[in-house]
Amino acid sequence: MKLTVRFLGTGTSIGVPVIGCSCEVCASTDLRDARTRTAILVQSATTNVVIDTGPDFRQQALRAKLARLDAVLLTHEHRDHVGGLDDIRAYNIWQQAAMPIYASEAVQAVIKRDYHYAFGENPYPGAPRFDLKQIDKNSVFRIGDLQFQAFEVLHGTLPILCFRCGDFTYITDCKTMSDEEFEKIKNTKTLVINALHHRKHPAHFNVEEAVDFINRVKPERAYLIHCSHLIGKYADMLSMLPENVQLSYDGLEIQFDY
Repeated sequence: MKLTVRFLGTGTSIGVPVIGCSCEVCASTDLRDARTRTAILVQSATTNVVIDTGPDFRQQALRAKLARLDAVLLTHEHRDHVGGLDDIRAYNIWQQAAMPIYASEAVQAVIKRDYHYAFGENPYPGAPRFDLKQIDKNSVFRIGDLQFQAFEVLHGTLPILCFRCGDFTYITDCKTMSDEEFEKIKNTKTLVINALHHRKHPAHFNVEEAVDFINRVKPERAYLIHCSHLIGKYADMLSMLPENVQLSYDGLEIQFDY
């Protein structure tokens, strides 16, 4: 069957354009240079799964015309990845069910703290309803007709989860990855990987490090995400990347066999 991946958002934690910035990227009229917070939608003919729900999730779901959602996978607890969870309540209303949320124990603790109004004995009327499902770096689980393999990368010193679905692998906010976890993504054909900008950063790959990682994985194609305005304009980056590597953009869709 065919798998479709839609890049709901491809920007870093403050998005692009940056509030108050007038650099050439933030002032660009090329829509590919406007980046909401990073998230993707993985779709088969019958199943819709979103990875991460940042503060722009409502806007992203409306733009993608995402009328049904079967589950949410969360990589980690930072606000640019979980800050839009409250907007899940629209799906609670239409689907008349709690939303399955797959997350680590640490992420679940943050959800219960930040969205405490959804977990009381008498939840606030209209509050989102979450069906929390605990996973770890060794979890393999199915959602509809899709199977996901979780694995761990380090976001600086913070362990976070990323996911493989068939020959597709999604990695965000990575700085390092153990050899043991790398074994889980061998033979990936389509890789999505974070590349913040061109300078060194303590918690993210820069473009050079991302390309080195891609060369190690050897996928057929790779896409860069979680990009800041410092990465440069989309059009200028086209000639700077290897032939099998592309700078992603919000709304980009790719398809492949699952």
